[in-house]
Amino acid sequence: MRPKVQFHILSWITLLLFPAIGLTLLWLFEDIEIISVFEFDQFFSPLTLLGLEFGFIYGFLVLGVSQFPIFEEMSGPQTKMLKNLNLNWVDILFMSFCAGFGEELLFRAGIQTWLGPWLTTFLFIAVHGYFNPKSWKKSMLGVLLFPFILILSYAYEIFGLWFCVAAHFSYDLLMFMGVLKRD
Repeated sequence: MRPKVQFHILSWITLLLFPAIGLTLLWLFEDIEIISVFEFDQFFSPLTLLGLEFGFIYGFLVLGVSQFPIFEEMSGPQTKMLKNLNLNWVDILFMSFCAGFGEELLFRAGIQTWLGPWLTTFLFIAVHGYFNPKSWKKSMLGVLLFPFILILSYAYEIFGLWFCVAAHFSYDLLMFMGVLKRD
């Protein structure tokens, strides 16, 4: 199977399966009306735009810091892999949305209900491979991402799901664009 197809399959899994897991856990173990988790009335809120802005700002910070020579050996293979996928704008938008929507529903609405913001943040970054005992440089990126994810964890309680989805989406979108624009 071609890598780009695999990447799309992973995106669909993130979009559909992750929320299903989070929502099923809520349905089984919490007294929460599932439809209320989506907060559809908040989708067109200024908070969603604020989330987009927050994700872009943090993304620019991470892109800037990741340009330091210390991170060069780590970003090279990732950049090469993503460039070989020959992603277009539709791919990038789709994959960024899948990650933002699916992961926020699983981690913020689901897992965070039981583990709280700090442990959920640590788990989120660890699952993405950024706390790596074999690579202190990769772990440094995890440390850099920790405040962003922790802020999203607390923002979920204050600003709601769509702020978090928007911030995650715009951050991922910027990361894809940044990686693909590298020489």
